[in-house]
Amino acid sequence: MRRDTYKGFEEDKLAAVKLEDFMKFASSRARRTLKRLNVNPRLKAFIEKVRALKLKNSKKVIKTHIRDAVILPEWIGLKFAVHNGKEFKPVDITYDKVGKRLGDFSHSTGRVLHSGPGVGATRGSKFVPLK
Repeated sequence: MRRDTYKGFEEDKLAAVKLEDFMKFASSRARRTLKRLNVNPRLKAFIEKVRALKLKNSKKVIKTHIRDAVILPEWIGLKFAVHNGKEFKPVDITYDKVGKRLGDFSHSTGRVLHSGPGVGATRGSKFVPLK
């Protein structure tokens, strides 16, 4: 039987990977962000906050506005609420989301579904009965 893996790591082993080991197989964009944590104090404080909540075994949803945070392997199983500009969208962290950004799973724009033109909007619609 085939087991799902992330870059050669099975799901249970991936959660135990240290940050330094994760950076070796992360994408260059994620690696660059994690190397520059001292430049981004908000992200550094957020990662420390998540670590503290994980140590407490808190089942609380973690609310955040930090959409550019890279999802780390130690976050597998946690629940986040990521702000999309209007509301907080729930994001459950699974092994296939590791290495991506939190904002990738909380879309900030919706699809616009336009209806037909209104009465009088075009020359042909002037003569359409209202009801």
